[in-house]
Amino acid sequence: MNILITGATGLIGNELVKLLLSQKHSVNYLTTSKSKIVNKPNHRGFYWNPEQGKIDENCLFNVDVIVHLAGANIAKRWTNDYKQEIIESRTLSSELLYNLIRKTPNKIKHFVSASGTAIYPESDSIVYDETTTETEDSFLSNVVKKWEESADRFQVLGIKVCKIRTGIVLSNLGGALPEMVKPIKMGFGAAMGSGKQMQSWIHIEDLVRMYSFAIDNHLEGIYNAVTPNPVSNMQLTSAIAKTLKKSLFLPNIPKFIMNFLLGEMSYLLFSSKNLSAKKIENLGFKFKFPMIETALKDLYS
Repeated sequence: MNILITGATGLIGNELVKLLLSQKHSVNYLTTSKSKIVNKPNHRGFYWNPEQGKIDENCLFNVDVIVHLAGANIAKRWTNDYKQEIIESRTLSSELLYNLIRKTPNKIKHFVSASGTAIYPESDSIVYDETTTETEDSFLSNVVKKWEESADRFQVLGIKVCKIRTGIVLSNLGGALPEMVKPIKMGFGAAMGSGKQMQSWIHIEDLVRMYSFAIDNHLEGIYNAVTPNPVSNMQLTSAIAKTLKKSLFLPNIPKFIMNFLLGEMSYLLFSSKNLSAKKIENLGFKFKFPMIETALKDLYS
């Protein structure tokens, strides 16, 4: 199969490209950095700049599926300007792809878009699944709504749309986990706030396998990319400390301190999302790392 990927040089995209190439797929990818363009028989890069509306139309040649991962990192201080960048990096890139497909002869049948779990209501105890219509009233929830609306437009073109709502991605190469590990390694680890907030997480290997599963099975609709076993912030912090053979002795860090240090972005540390993975499991997807202990052991042992 021929697959076009946006965000292919990011944390998730890089691992997904490796997996798809190992499965003998051909991968085209879009990048805003001309220095990251490679040209191999089954792995080719193409330049684009969504802000300027520029895209190399050759990127669509012989492509069957698009995987849309592009989007500005949410783990940076949320100034008003950066909030706008977070939204536009997702919606402008989708719009650019939509307009190119609409006016260019192509064979694309499937559009698989990254999405986020921030859209779900906050809860420590209620387990939400993909049928949930209630949404949270927050900046990130609004980002997800606009993100998914931009993906849904592709249905007008007769293209199947799949949206992967991703929880906390565990990787030792980037993302949230290394930032959690640092203070624990130095002996200053502690849970955030009450520590009761639920963390719906997924090992990066399972996440890219889920994208591959969605592609191979031509999935449509919304799927939660989280393991069947979410943990509380306290459980996650303790599991990391145990894996690293470190002790936790400091009191929980109050919310107001992190608000002062990080501003509105501190929401990421205290948000509680208790989510179900049954929909994707019922279709036959098997998690390689369903438990937090085995996931952390794989990454840090």
